[in-house]
Amino acid sequence: MTGAAAEIDDIQALVDRGFGSLRAARYVLLRIVDPAPARAWLRQWNVTSLGAARSQRLPRVEQVAFTAAGLRALDFDLDAAPGFAPEFLDGMAGDERRSHRLGDEGESAPQLWDWGAGTREPHVLLVLLAADDAIEAMEADLLSALPASGCALLAVNRSNGHVGHEPFGFVDGVSQPALDWEGTLRPGGARDRIYRNRLAMGEVLLGYPNEYGFVTDHPVAGEVGRNGSYLVYRQLEQDVRGFWQWLAQVAGPQGATALAESMVGRTIDGAPLAGLPALQVEGTQAPDNAFTFASDPDGMVCPVGAHVRRANPRSSDDPQGRRGFVRDLLSSLGFKGTAMHDAVAAARFHRIVRRGRPYGPVVTPAEAMAPASASPVEPAGLHFICLNANLARQFEFVQGAWIASPAFAGLSGEADPLLGHRRPAGGGIATDAFSHVDTAGCPRLLSGVPRFVTVRGGAYFFLPGMKGLEVILRG
Repeated sequence: MTGAAAEIDDIQALVDRGFGSLRAARYVLLRIVDPAPARAWLRQWNVTSLGAARSQRLPRVEQVAFTAAGLRALDFDLDAAPGFAPEFLDGMAGDERRSHRLGDEGESAPQLWDWGAGTREPHVLLVLLAADDAIEAMEADLLSALPASGCALLAVNRSNGHVGHEPFGFVDGVSQPALDWEGTLRPGGARDRIYRNRLAMGEVLLGYPNEYGFVTDHPVAGEVGRNGSYLVYRQLEQDVRGFWQWLAQVAGPQGATALAESMVGRTIDGAPLAGLPALQVEGTQAPDNAFTFASDPDGMVCPVGAHVRRANPRSSDDPQGRRGFVRDLLSSLGFKGTAMHDAVAAARFHRIVRRGRPYGPVVTPAEAMAPASASPVEPAGLHFICLNANLARQFEFVQGAWIASPAFAGLSGEADPLLGHRRPAGGGIATDAFSHVDTAGCPRLLSGVPRFVTVRGGAYFFLPGMKGLEVILRG
């Protein structure tokens, strides 16, 4: 074995897989109140390595991650381990400018979060995964141990076990990059002129070459950083009934699903929209992921501003693709293509690995479109979790430059149709529009799109390798 594949016993298992067969999940957020007993208690945790996950079928999985505030609360000397990302050290809610870039404004502003800011900032994230009939006992055991643990409970966030679907009803998690565990990928050549789904390990794990061929800065002392990753956790509450009732109002009950699929950029069962040809894509085996938007540069099939197209434009280093030496040269020199079609950066520099799960009651589109009852609606949403090695270039770029931006790919006044906060941008520019081509082939521009998703909490965590975890908890 070579590359990261040779070090799987030093890597937390979540980096490689989401454990969908373990349908129950708990995301336990803690604050450190006494560092010495907290370190001792956390050392007792049976944190699951990737080596263990690959060698046997596990009935339970436990993972652990820390915010920068948590490392400080554990008396870990950050000055003695330089190299942590400045975004991690600041925290997700630590800078108003960052909140603005991420779209965390209005109802999604950090001061309104249930957790993640101020005295509600977590120090430790414990991820518990198990079968439905085992998770309650795991949670009870954890909570019973807290009084003597040196930790205080901030929140227990639970998943609803509906793995593979998000609350609006769409299949989720279809598009994940294949990681180059053996370290055979050599980025920067002609092959990067076409989109690929295989990703250099250094985009997810610290200590390995990334898509630039360089190793991202990370704490080297004591191997604290090697085989670690930055974990982004955001609790996204989704207005399921509001989403489907607005669609029914705009497009009629019979046209609601088609409009929803245009906004998402996939069919409700996860397939590419009809009209996007199937292609051979390196690193992709599933047919639902074997396509690009190269044949649809103007969004006639999949709207340019659709959610999945923003989250992963499937763009290569050259919008023209590979067309032979002469045409490649002309494209590189700027004599081919248009500025509009070159407005999206190459996707390979901005990919993330997602490990999120939904929460709240499962409501079908038909149920959501039915007349609302007088009884209160239990919140539903997504525990969005992603892993990346460079917070600024990966998660923050995708969230800020692609998802939240009203000018993505040359658009005007259109933020993400699902995640946008709808507040005016700088200079009063509207962000609540959505343009698409309807089923009759007519261009449409919808304005006044409501807000469907509200951020209820969030934080940046460091998910250390097993050796790094030992150093952090050594004291």
